[in-house]
Amino acid sequence: MTNQLTCLGSPLSRRTFMHVGFLGGLGLSLDQYLRLSSARAADAPAAAKKGPKAEACIHIFLPGGMAHQESFDPKPYAPVEYRGDMTHVQTKLEGVVFNECLKQTAQVADKITVVRSMTHGEAAHERGTHNMFTGYRPSPALVFPSMGSVVSHELGVRNNLPPYVAVPSLVTNFAGSGYLSSAFGAFSLGADPADGNFKVQDLALPGGVTPERFQTRRNLMSAVNEHFRGKEKSDNLDAMDTFYQRAYGLISSEKARAAFDINAEPAKLRDEYGRNAAGQRMLLARRLVEAGVRFVTLNYGGWDFHNGITAATRSQLPPFDQAFAALVRDLDQRGMLDKTLVMVSSEFGRTPKINGTAGRDHWPKVFSVALAGGGIKKGLVYGKSDATASEPEEDDLGVEDLAHTVYHCLGIDAEKKLMSPGDRPIDIVREGKTRKELLA
Repeated sequence: MTNQLTCLGSPLSRRTFMHVGFLGGLGLSLDQYLRLSSARAADAPAAAKKGPKAEACIHIFLPGGMAHQESFDPKPYAPVEYRGDMTHVQTKLEGVVFNECLKQTAQVADKITVVRSMTHGEAAHERGTHNMFTGYRPSPALVFPSMGSVVSHELGVRNNLPPYVAVPSLVTNFAGSGYLSSAFGAFSLGADPADGNFKVQDLALPGGVTPERFQTRRNLMSAVNEHFRGKEKSDNLDAMDTFYQRAYGLISSEKARAAFDINAEPAKLRDEYGRNAAGQRMLLARRLVEAGVRFVTLNYGGWDFHNGITAATRSQLPPFDQAFAALVRDLDQRGMLDKTLVMVSSEFGRTPKINGTAGRDHWPKVFSVALAGGGIKKGLVYGKSDATASEPEEDDLGVEDLAHTVYHCLGIDAEKKLMSPGDRPIDIVREGKTRKELLA
């Protein structure tokens, strides 16, 4: 037999079958998530030894560097040049206040933990973002995998759904698979659930392709691969087989496809989250983890407020406030909060003093993150910044410790070694420890 097969009167080479363009007729142009760079995907390890508190994680990333002073750590008694001109709101926790725009989040403060002592040393957006997504400082020698990709590698597929999903897409390359196979990268939606005509591409068969025809082509692909298996390196074919199996599994499973259908949510609930980017992205994230996705990363807004920070905050923070509070309440009411870790982060904070253009500049020495559910204590403020929000005063928390704690909640041993492309063992997190004080 030659390197061509004939089907329905058309010559089809193996190269033709492997080309994503050919599969486009089946709605299978999923290569950004599913195409594998190696056969490692077939060997995804099992979860860690101890049972996890969290079954999934939602990472809400606020790109640009959200000001801790204008969010979770206002300084109402500091001089005006430090505190700014925004006011604050009392939370459900005695003596704890948030920014004036976090009114709804203040009402769920008893269900979350706020860390006011997050710190690292990277004042550049790219390097700070790398820290927060990987738990590592950037290295010129190696690209580290994001927490989402490590979770995908360690926990694997559940319910035919991608283990790691980006809503609506990856905000940074540092949220990718790094030195791990691209099999463990994020499946990016490529569309915003806040759009009125939102629809995830590639999850439905196009007109004219029946389920029977779909299955026939699947069987034909298996036959082609089997023919070429003896003629080419099997590891490459195994990798491609995994790509196609995941693609077919996602498209052929009605339950998996339905997970992405935000229109199935009640209109009232969609209104509670907010009919905007923050609300609909967080609602879809809840829907995805409920269906079986292990890790969802979503981004909202742009928080690089060098100018006019008060007006910018009043524009962007209220939709986040509404959506985040709705997410916490929704997870809690569904009995999912204890099984779902929610993390709100940004690459760094903002300078202690208001600058000459009524904004704040980059400041990684101290900033805030919020955590909820998944084994995290409720109603806690962890750590403390000093009187002018310039540096940590108590219990400073580094990115390594944060990553350790996230992995612990998900049942993953952060000290486990993964293999780099050169077969060099690399710690999931090289330094740090789990902060037990954060755990329920």
